[in-house]
Amino acid sequence: MKRELGIARCGLACCICSENDHCGGCDSGDCPGFSWCENRKCSAEKNLKHCYECGEDCRKQMLAKIKPYGFTLFVKRYGEADLLDCLERNEKNGVVYHRQGVTGDYDDFDDVEELIRFIRTGKR
Repeated sequence: MKRELGIARCGLACCICSENDHCGGCDSGDCPGFSWCENRKCSAEKNLKHCYECGEDCRKQMLAKIKPYGFTLFVKRYGEADLLDCLERNEKNGVVYHRQGVTGDYDDFDDVEELIRFIRTGKR
C-alpha cells in the first residue's frame, strides 16, 4: 500500500491501485482519465480536492459506479483516514483491490451499504 497516494478525487483508492507504479493521481497529468474525467473537472472547478468534500449526492461519471460511490460515501461518513486504515487492514488480510484488470474484491456489490460494511469489516 502506498498510503501517501491516498484517495482519488472520485473516491477510487490510488493507494492500493495496481496502476499506482506509473500513475501519480488525478492531477499529475499521467492519470489515464486526466483529459476526460468529469469528476476531476467538476471538483477542480469547485476548488475541492475530492468529490467527498462536496455537499451534493452526485452520481456523475465515475460516481455512477458502486465502488467509487461507496468509497466516497464512506469518507463522507467516517473520514479518509478511516478508509485508508480499513483498506490497509483488509489488504493485509487478503482482500484484493485489483484481482483481474481493475476488478477486485470491492467490485462485486449491488448495494452500497453492503460495500461499506465490507470495507469496515473485510468480511462478506
